[in-house]
Amino acid sequence: MAPRPGSKSGDGDTASAMPLRYGDDPLLWAAWLYYEEGLTQGEIAEKMGLSRASVNAYLADARTRGIVNIEIAPDKFRSLSIAQALRDHFGLQDCLVIPTEGGDRSLIARLGAAGAQTLQRFVKSGDTLAVTWGRTVLALAEALDRPGLQDVRVVQATGGTTAKIPWTPEACASRLAEALNARSIPISAPATVSSPEIRAMLMQEPVLAEQLAILAEADRIVMGISSLRPESTIHSSGFLDGGVQHAHYQDAVGSIIGRFINARGESVIGPMHERTIGIDLDALRRIPQRIAVAGGVDKLPAILAALRGGYVNVLVTDVVTGRGILTAEGYKDTPRRSPPPVQAPLTARSHVKKLINAPQDAVDEALKGALLAHEHLIAALPGSPRAIRALEGPRAGKVGIVIGGGAGHEPGFWGYVGRGLADAAAIGNLFASPPPGPILAATQAVDGGAGVLYIYGNFSGDVMNFDMAAELAMAEGIAVRAVVTTDDIASSPVESRAARRGVAGNVFIFKIAGAAADRMLPLEACDALVRRANARTYTMGLALEPGSLPETRRPSFELGPNDIEIGVGVHGEPGVVRQPLAPADDCADLLLDRILAEMAPHEGDRVAVLVNSLGGTPAMELYIILRRVRQRLKSRGIEVHSSLVGPYYTSLDMAGVSLTLLHLDDELAGLLEAPCRSAALVVP
Repeated sequence: MAPRPGSKSGDGDTASAMPLRYGDDPLLWAAWLYYEEGLTQGEIAEKMGLSRASVNAYLADARTRGIVNIEIAPDKFRSLSIAQALRDHFGLQDCLVIPTEGGDRSLIARLGAAGAQTLQRFVKSGDTLAVTWGRTVLALAEALDRPGLQDVRVVQATGGTTAKIPWTPEACASRLAEALNARSIPISAPATVSSPEIRAMLMQEPVLAEQLAILAEADRIVMGISSLRPESTIHSSGFLDGGVQHAHYQDAVGSIIGRFINARGESVIGPMHERTIGIDLDALRRIPQRIAVAGGVDKLPAILAALRGGYVNVLVTDVVTGRGILTAEGYKDTPRRSPPPVQAPLTARSHVKKLINAPQDAVDEALKGALLAHEHLIAALPGSPRAIRALEGPRAGKVGIVIGGGAGHEPGFWGYVGRGLADAAAIGNLFASPPPGPILAATQAVDGGAGVLYIYGNFSGDVMNFDMAAELAMAEGIAVRAVVTTDDIASSPVESRAARRGVAGNVFIFKIAGAAADRMLPLEACDALVRRANARTYTMGLALEPGSLPETRRPSFELGPNDIEIGVGVHGEPGVVRQPLAPADDCADLLLDRILAEMAPHEGDRVAVLVNSLGGTPAMELYIILRRVRQRLKSRGIEVHSSLVGPYYTSLDMAGVSLTLLHLDDELAGLLEAPCRSAALVVP
């Protein structure tokens, strides 16, 4: 039997996230892609995140179970065909269609259960989820069970309605929040008021303004769609009392979020428009994911209008309603395609190409290129070509800052030499410590009479060689102190923090040190500030692909096509755990949750964020990660003082990302804001 979704087969397969319309049946998914969409087995394997052998097994199982004969069984694919057509025709993100008839449960109850399944698929930690009201929405909330989320906010999309109905906005929001272990945020006002003047007055109230501001931050909304029949939700909620519908809303065919729309999906403006408190249709369109759960032939015109207006991008409905929508749009089935011939799989890459000359010359040649590119900022010391100094300095009475480590982390370490940062850096061979000689030369070059502070990562070679250089410098009468950075939380448990590696958090620590020295603080004060910054800096990384050394041009460790490595080191070391490849938001959550669990910040605290490429990750992916990190921090009430995104501290060509948070206090924030200028970092 082939592996189920989310499970691993014997060859390491892990299925990708399955679109809603296939339910939880990968055989159905594979059969549809092969027989209906005409994909090759290789293309299906890539789309599902499996091997071709697993796809073969799925297709064989589909035939055994009777899902596929030579002709696809119509009963099995009716809902799927309608869902696919609705998705394609209206450009939806996804669509789930359930049978109109089925068992003892009402259509509303079954739509609610399907809506709960949909929301469970999409909702994530840190989300702000808006919710409307109605029978179907309440059924969804009662069917939902999604424990384990963090920092979720559920906010009403409108004010409150009459308490004569059980499916009020308050009831729907509170039950949904309870199911998600989320914070429930009400709208402290009626959904409709008696005059525009009263609405204007209420909108000035600070509490209501704060609640509406949270509503404006919604990432997703769950909503029902109301017809305008006398027994509909919009009527029972008190929106259309006193003949308002006949006098002003003759063109309306339905209501969504308490607003009225015509058959083309356009807003119908009437007296209720300026008396309604809650999200409006323009703001609704700005919410990234808009999940509508609605069905029944009486709602068909309203659902069609909502789709035409672009207010919905995820739809949960039933077969009869879905077919009626497509019929109204003039949709016709297209003939099935015959599957094309099976293609041979691509050969796996085992050798890495590099733009180098002789491998043994790569470090020196790269360093010469860096010095030429930034000749207005840095220079090599005569006789010590791997000791790099800032052109400005030394200054009398200023503490000198010397950093260093192995090559392969470009732009580390020479990229952080400059005014307001380090005064000098010593560079070693690839992923190897610089010897004591260049470190001592750098120390002598930057000594301004106030002592020198060494900062380097916690690697045995660095510790040994910087200690030896310090002894030699002190023998010459130069006062030296050293801070060993330990920000990599994956490399050792919290109770053994002193054993951790120093990785991308170095960027923030170099900045703090340079600013402290630039303020002419004494050596003891600089040392104390840098130690505090190190203790408040947390980093964790993951790799999608291993890096490769110039000498071998082969990956430094083996990683399957559907795996990621968590907690990798910056010297090409494998991580502490391996797991299936996940979407970017899940990867960001994984890193952030580990960091926040140890940092334990309070609401209102400030952090600096670094989303760092490990060498082979493009900017697009880094910004996707930052977007998620900022969303999660905002939902927790943590202020982001500043964000850095890019290849600040790499591991050659490793495809991956590290996340660093510096837990700021007022003094550290001030030092982070201080001006600096170097090849890799500029603060004006």
